[in-house]
Amino acid sequence: MVWNVCSWCDMGPLIRLETTLTGDRYLSILSDHLHSFMSIVHSDGLGQFQKDNATPHASRVATKWLQEHSSDFRHFHWPPKSAEMNIIEDIRDALLHAVEKRSPPSRTPMDLLTALQDSWCDFPLGYLQTPVKSMPRRFASLLCARGGPTRY
Repeated sequence: MVWNVCSWCDMGPLIRLETTLTGDRYLSILSDHLHSFMSIVHSDGLGQFQKDNATPHASRVATKWLQEHSSDFRHFHWPPKSAEMNIIEDIRDALLHAVEKRSPPSRTPMDLLTALQDSWCDFPLGYLQTPVKSMPRRFASLLCARGGPTRY
């Protein structure tokens, strides 16, 4: 499993997760990778961090850390059961599609990690702007559906 972060104009690190993600491991990722990415890419403090409501993401330690760093960047409070609203799902789908097209196919876990990292770095610079631009439509759809499923 991998964790990644990106923004309108920059691809952040793609981090290999060695074991199951827990709240404490997620806290380590936030402090080691997210904070430095946000402080470089959004040094004005206007960056917005979006995550889903996976159990480690919603853990007390992660929630507390995000609150403590609220002056460094903003954090979306995510509606429950609205995974289709998270643009990272679209980005991950595109990443997996890029890996599947590679030749030769990955045969080992290390080959797969290399293919994921290479494909991640090969995304065109403007790629991220399309999913980011879709956010107002996604939110409007969520509001119209009163928090229920949407077409996204």
